[in-house]
Amino acid sequence: MGRTFPSVRQGVNSTADRSARWLKREDQKYGEQLAQFAKTHSSEAFAACDDPLEGVVFSALVEILKRQDKLEADLKKHVDISISDTAGIDQ
Repeated sequence: MGRTFPSVRQGVNSTADRSARWLKREDQKYGEQLAQFAKTHSSEAFAACDDPLEGVVFSALVEILKRQDKLEADLKKHVDISISDTAGIDQ
């Protein structure tokens, strides 16, 4: 016999896809990005979460924080390079 209810992984994927469709046209690309973020961790959510929505939200937030960390590291690297380039000018 097959499953009579969807797994958390199926629920995460379904919820992510469904959520991205109801947004305004100009926000669709952000909804699609969030849906992709949510799907990135659907396997982990299958093991850790009882509720697909919990998996979607947590997965998306993890990916957003990872992206923020990368942007901050890139900015810090750029600022450090700019400061070292101008350090010799004052002397």
